[in-house]
Amino acid sequence: MKSPERHFARAPGKVILSGEHSVVYGAPALVAAIELYTKVWFEPIHLSTGLQTAFADLSQGQLYPLKLLKTFKRTMDERFDRFVRGDLEVQNILQRPDDLAVYTMSALLQMLPVPGGMARRRLPVPGRLHSTSDLPLGAGMGSSAAVIAATIVLYEHLLTHPQSPLDRFEQVRFCERLQHGKGSAIDAAAVVYGGINRIQNGTVSAPDTSVMADRLKDEGWYWVLGGIPTASTGECVSTVRHKFGTDQGLWQAFEDCTNALQSALETGGCPKEQLRENHRLLRRLDVIPAAARAFVAAIEQAGGAAKISGAGSVRGPHAGVLLVYLPEIEAFETVMRQFPDYRWDRLTITQSGTRLCMADQDIAASGGLSGMGL
Repeated sequence: MKSPERHFARAPGKVILSGEHSVVYGAPALVAAIELYTKVWFEPIHLSTGLQTAFADLSQGQLYPLKLLKTFKRTMDERFDRFVRGDLEVQNILQRPDDLAVYTMSALLQMLPVPGGMARRRLPVPGRLHSTSDLPLGAGMGSSAAVIAATIVLYEHLLTHPQSPLDRFEQVRFCERLQHGKGSAIDAAAVVYGGINRIQNGTVSAPDTSVMADRLKDEGWYWVLGGIPTASTGECVSTVRHKFGTDQGLWQAFEDCTNALQSALETGGCPKEQLRENHRLLRRLDVIPAAARAFVAAIEQAGGAAKISGAGSVRGPHAGVLLVYLPEIEAFETVMRQFPDYRWDRLTITQSGTRLCMADQDIAASGGLSGMGL
């Protein structure tokens, strides 16, 4: 295993431009990777008896004994199977917030050849797995996928076994199913490839970004977070499936809206009407709580457009992150003064997906992480 000193892996967050929920039913989605990052690094502690997690703002830390790690992946897979059978709620698959990264590491160690004496046990050396994140947890900004992707790239480096971006994409989807009940191609594409990507029926492609990139760098694009959704992504997806899963006309309307938004961004047109239509369609799904609806109404009254950028929530007051387009900065600031507790920033897209870094200098993970996107 390589020395981890000074090395860490980082993965970006994401915002969904269009296609949340409808992508489950074969409609396209557009997603952009943003410059908010999750970082993961490893500190060997040879006198330790296991793997200690130290995830800032996520948990108090957890010790995973090496003996437990031998069966950890199998235990989590069995819990997922219970969810599939209907015996376990999706939010109860993971027992601790740290489980997702440790499961990712365990799954990767089973798939990759482990050098030296570790090949027999397929276990990591004792130590501490650290993580910090700019991403608000549970807000629909890809925090789960980001920690998975960063853990994958970190252990690829430690084991001297780089993988292709496609391999990482599939592994992020596989591991993330424990968090949401089904791995998200949207989140995996954003954190692995970076840039802007279009996802349809599990296939990732890059739209014409020559104009789109400039349009999204223009003044007037923001992400806004009013609060964390009460319902999980898995719960929202399940509720929407139960109510609207067979409504093909509705999903076709979403597809038409996403295509129109992509066309507007690619040709330099104004995306306001497409974003407003997207919001109206999402309201039909009953996933936009009252507080989020009030905020969108304020943005529209000021001459802009806004929509949720994730699963939303089927209960509680908050919908998670919202995407806002309002070119007049004074108008936007006036609206935000009405919502002083809301967190926001300009939308800044990153061209790169998950990377290996050393100190202050990035080292692109092998395989060409620019992949698809900008």
